[in-house]
Amino acid sequence: MKNTAALAGKWRTRSQVLKGIQLFRRIKNKIRTPVPLFRILHRNEERFECPICGYEGPFANFSSFAGFRKYAICPLCDGLERHRLQYLVVRDAVRGLNGQEMKMLHFAPEKFFRGVFSRQFAKYETADLFMEGVDHKVDIRALPFEDGTYDFVFASHVLEHIREDRKAIKEIRRVLRPNGIALLPVPIICEKTIEYPEANPYEAGHVRAPGVDYFERYKEYFGRVEVRASDSFPQKYQLFVYEDRSRWPTLECPLRLPMSGTKHADFVPVCYA
Repeated sequence: MKNTAALAGKWRTRSQVLKGIQLFRRIKNKIRTPVPLFRILHRNEERFECPICGYEGPFANFSSFAGFRKYAICPLCDGLERHRLQYLVVRDAVRGLNGQEMKMLHFAPEKFFRGVFSRQFAKYETADLFMEGVDHKVDIRALPFEDGTYDFVFASHVLEHIREDRKAIKEIRRVLRPNGIALLPVPIICEKTIEYPEANPYEAGHVRAPGVDYFERYKEYFGRVEVRASDSFPQKYQLFVYEDRSRWPTLECPLRLPMSGTKHADFVPVCYA
């Protein structure tokens, strides 16, 4: 009985510590230095270019549950490394296509992408199961849309939250028109995908740590899958994740395996119906 009580006390203490860390991190990340002042304070640091908003200058650092990342955030639009890479991949994927004749579905819509995509596509719709202010409150595993409704589907860092992810992938493929395109990036943070026994509340509710093998699941449903990586584009956009993953596992990410190096590539799979 004493051991059980002691163990429960340890877990309560751990939970309180992690909640405190998360609160501090959220507050820290929300504090933004005005861009003109940020440029002055960081004038001697490396300069980059944001393809999303056109900002040129130093990028800000970022602190997340996975660790500290340098050169991560554009101080003007708040776009992260993955957002810049995804923007460039979308731009390339629709090059030569008439966006003014295309219908797009955007899951878990990022604020700064809404304006970009609504201008790029003739009809732009948003969807999420819990988010307010979307066009469709739907479960990605059981979409209410008819077959072949959309030309383009975008769901960034969504599938790592879904246990029955193959159902979601199948549904996305179903609602795509012939020759339609889906961009379905997930965070690639290990060599081989690790399935968690339960969702990790300290890891934004992830149910798995996707590895480089995760994109094989897309090939079960799509005719062609092309993966674009950080080094597919000019270095000036800063599309790499500078993160010390050798410190894993941590209290917040207890099942992640350590990775060597502090500079890691990001990836965006382009799935063709």
